Amino acid sequence: MGEEMARKVGVVGSGMMGSEIALVYALAGFSVKICDQSAEQVQSAIERLKGVLEQGIAKNRYTREQADAALANLEACDSLESYADRDLVVEAVFEDIDVKGAIFERLAKVLPETAIMMTNTSSISITALGGRLPEERRGRFVGTHFFSPVSRMALVEVIPGIDTDPQVADEVMQLMRDIAKEPIHVKDVVGFAVNRMLHIFFIEAIRLVEEGAVSAEDIDKACKLGLGHPVGPFELMDLTDTKLSMDVQQIMQDHYGDRFMPRQLLKAIVAAGYRGRKTGRGWHRYDAKGKRIPA
Repeated sequence: MGEEMARKVGVVGSGMMGSEIALVYALAGFSVKICDQSAEQVQSAIERLKGVLEQGIAKNRYTREQADAALANLEACDSLESYADRDLVVEAVFEDIDVKGAIFERLAKVLPETAIMMTNTSSISITALGGRLPEERRGRFVGTHFFSPVSRMALVEVIPGIDTDPQVADEVMQLMRDIAKEPIHVKDVVGFAVNRMLHIFFIEAIRLVEEGAVSAEDIDKACKLGLGHPVGPFELMDLTDTKLSMDVQQIMQDHYGDRFMPRQLLKAIVAAGYRGRKTGRGWHRYDAKGKRIPA
């Protein structure tokens, strides 16, 4: 990628993941366009990011100058056609291969031939998704799996598909370092590395609650105080959306069998609409500002 073009990034999706992915690029000095179904949705996401930056300033993670520069690097848009000048686009919508595939079919008609296309996914096969692109585009398509909250979590899994040009994969590894992330190279297996380990952990934690062996509250406490985890498994599921956990487990069950079968209790709380912090209730309860309400 040329130096000038390498500074132009597009992000598709202004939810929690997409907006914070945009933020880390903006903090690193990239010009970032964020697209969603409406410019109003994106503007609302940018307002949320202002809060993330203010918290970061208060905790000495960023200076006022860094925060102001990052906000100046963000631009809201409501059309993928506005990405014709981008050299790199990151898709960060929800985990649905058909929705993601339709976005890349549109992007392939808009982006320069030299553009790199990246999908942020936690479980979908990069090779399968890349199959939605014209064959000549697949070499510049690669998967990345950022972790939430993106502004704080250093790890990114970089996942080339079968058709990804190895040089492009190397460029993306370096790009992650350029935005202050620590990348690891992972083969294109469903669930990649971290989620295959994490969801086995989630499933066993839920099984312990179903058996009445220990409460969700105490499992979270045990993992933080006994294993040194920054958050417990139930807190993490609430942070990232309980339905997302169930959906990822169902995807992996389809590929690996019943060891990844979502537990009935998880299915029940999702069916009840308890999606975690975003709805005020998941495994735990939260106030209107997303702060945990003690049990």
